[in-house]
Amino acid sequence: MTPIHVVGIGLEGLAGLGKVAQEIICKATLLVGSDRHLQLIPQGDIPRLCLRDFRATLKAIQNHLETTSDPQVVILTSGDPLFYGLGRWLLEVFAPEQLTFHPHLSAVQLAFSRLKLPWQDAVIYSAHGRDLVGLVPLLQQGVAKIAIYTDGETNIAAIGRLYQALHLPVTYRAWVCQALGSEDEAILPWDLAQPVTELPPIHPLNLVVLLRQPQQLLPREQPLIGLGDDQFFTFSDRPSLMTKREVRVLAVAELGLTGTVETVWDVGAGTGSVAVEIARLAPQATVYAIEKTAVGFQLIERNRNAFGLSNLIPVQGVAPQSLRGLPPPDRVFIGGSGAQLLANLDFCWSQLKPGGRLVLAIATLEHQGQVLQWCQTHQISPQLLQVQISRSVPLGQGHRLQPLNPVTLITLTQG
Repeated sequence: MTPIHVVGIGLEGLAGLGKVAQEIICKATLLVGSDRHLQLIPQGDIPRLCLRDFRATLKAIQNHLETTSDPQVVILTSGDPLFYGLGRWLLEVFAPEQLTFHPHLSAVQLAFSRLKLPWQDAVIYSAHGRDLVGLVPLLQQGVAKIAIYTDGETNIAAIGRLYQALHLPVTYRAWVCQALGSEDEAILPWDLAQPVTELPPIHPLNLVVLLRQPQQLLPREQPLIGLGDDQFFTFSDRPSLMTKREVRVLAVAELGLTGTVETVWDVGAGTGSVAVEIARLAPQATVYAIEKTAVGFQLIERNRNAFGLSNLIPVQGVAPQSLRGLPPPDRVFIGGSGAQLLANLDFCWSQLKPGGRLVLAIATLEHQGQVLQWCQTHQISPQLLQVQISRSVPLGQGHRLQPLNPVTLITLTQG
């Protein structure tokens, strides 16, 4: 038997523990826990130590181990001590040989079991004692299932503010799972788009579960330019893989569209977000959105249909081969090409009408170097615009700036 036992306990108290854990508690020479945990154990003769100041508690435990014959310290903690629990801290101050862990069901296990959702693919984020900064990329990546531990500061109101501020291209169904395992247990459906005040009073012990929903575009009045990222159908496994709104606006501005533009190529169109913006702004032009992947091609079709753009024509195929046979362009936007970047640039430049413009969106330094070298070889003077955008997201009672990946827009004009 080790001298220290760390026992996970639920809100149902001693009755929810197995026989072994109950016997260990009954034989304890010192019972340690928070006020809430100690109140779950009936009062008896066992000395108790309230866990408030970690340093003072550690000193008291060590003193008990040194001065007590056959000591058996029992430390009570929530759920599984080694799952966002006290166990990590204890392993930093005590040797593993001194500790035995007795896990209970965690709040995450209870929440997903109540919701009847498999959770082997869920991502767990603890906002207990920390802010929500780490939750931002999970939401932007469109993680299918997320469980969020909250606390008094980083609560459901903060989660709601963050969700609304991000304007995600995907939506989530949400539940507030509170007081799990107790008589006050409740599972509250939560509409993240609505104010938290719409919910009944929330128990301080709660966990939020988010479940990503099939994407649907909500009808709303649209701006003339700068459509929201959440207004496009996007890749289910990589919802953030699209040209962001701010970069889109600048790219369209660099293209310099006029009323005389007849043909536009969007090469490596992805979801077709840039092509949609162009087709809306230049209804007299025919916009060809070229995309090699079947999924991307289908997304372009869905986005074209959502905006009713008969002048946007999706083309599935690998550029530059798939560009042959298309009408010569007045404008070209190259958003994605990979290893075919220079081949696409060569072909597009050779087909560009006199006075036409070609704009590339470059994300890597290597591609930027290749394009600049190509320009030097062809004696072309490029114009570069480095785009470094940050969006505000809530942080506690204030806001912080969350940077997007930087992009370089390179504009070439045909003489």
